[in-house]
Amino acid sequence: MSTDKSANSKKDRKVSKQSPASRGPDSDKTVITKLTEQFRELRLPMFREHFASLAERAAKESISHMQYLLELTNLECQARQESKIARLMRQSRLPTSKTWRNFDWKRFPLQLSRQMESLRDGTFLDRRENLLLFGKPGTGKSHCLCALGEQLVQRGRSILFTTCSLLVQQLLVAKRDLRLPKLIKKLSRFDGLIIDDLGYVQQTREEMEVLFTLLAERYESGSVLLTSNLPFSKWEQIFKDAMTTAAAIDRLVHHSVILELNVPSYRLEKAKQNGERKSKSSLKEEK
Repeated sequence: MSTDKSANSKKDRKVSKQSPASRGPDSDKTVITKLTEQFRELRLPMFREHFASLAERAAKESISHMQYLLELTNLECQARQESKIARLMRQSRLPTSKTWRNFDWKRFPLQLSRQMESLRDGTFLDRRENLLLFGKPGTGKSHCLCALGEQLVQRGRSILFTTCSLLVQQLLVAKRDLRLPKLIKKLSRFDGLIIDDLGYVQQTREEMEVLFTLLAERYESGSVLLTSNLPFSKWEQIFKDAMTTAAAIDRLVHHSVILELNVPSYRLEKAKQNGERKSKSSLKEEK
């Protein structure tokens, strides 16, 4: 029995030596250094930056281990989400000047503004629905779609913005280099593909053929968001023959939201306002 008691007392002494209360500052520094290295290796920058200060606060405020861990993981998740959105925004190629906040929604009828508002949650992307915006030049089609694209990216959606003319040139080069399937596959990774100004610049038959190939491949597999100043009745000017035109419209219209921007030209309104200001200014000077 005495031998057992002696052995137990030795174990107790060993445990007490390893207890946190008996650790010195040198031991804490070693642990902090080791954890810093491990968090760097695991690519957890927020853990690496905040674990020591949060541990100190947790000890002072008697915060539980679970709450301490939750605060660290919240910081890490938030940082990763912000990093993801920044990466998606760079990849989107959206014009930084055309945002939701600086768009003048008062120019639109209330129903149209509400429809755009309802699209901000991005659920139409989950349903692989298309969004087609029609209107005359200067009505705000491009800004409207870019603003929506920005909001979708803020919600973690992958969006790519391109003009129609630039897109068809990229498709033609890919076709020439026998990389068209590879490029179409790359574009399919985006939840939404914004094609601006379809029909604004007249394209050749070959250019429209590669564009139709892309639209056909994205049918029911990814959303297309496009703007056009031409109504469907004039799309034969774009796709060059009736059969291809009908097939393109059919694929776009099926599972789609179609909006018509029947509003005055924003640029024309601005020009008129500037002209009125200059007229008033010149009248004042004459007086």
